[in-house]
Amino acid sequence: MIRAVPAVAGLTFLLAFAVADLTGVRPLGGLVLVAGGAWCAWTARPAIGSARTAVLLLVALAAFVLSHPLGDVLGAWPAVVVAAAGVTLVATALVAPRATVPA
Repeated sequence: MIRAVPAVAGLTFLLAFAVADLTGVRPLGGLVLVAGGAWCAWTARPAIGSARTAVLLLVALAAFVLSHPLGDVLGAWPAVVVAAAGVTLVATALVAPRATVPA
């Protein structure tokens, strides 16, 4: 299940924006974003710990915030795609198995 976290994290951004855009109800998109983030946190925390999970959530929050001014430059959908890609990359790095050094 942990392997799905990066994909779900990135897809959550895309789906949340699609819901907000298609319905015209921004809070509904926000609910999708919160639900996806909660699932990722709930799934990731047992495997990667609270600290790394918090980092993932903070990166997702930062990507969400930064996507808004980026949307003024690139357009809404391209900005969401950039934010989703960034969150996916960070999530991939955070949930990757840690290499152990032989003693």
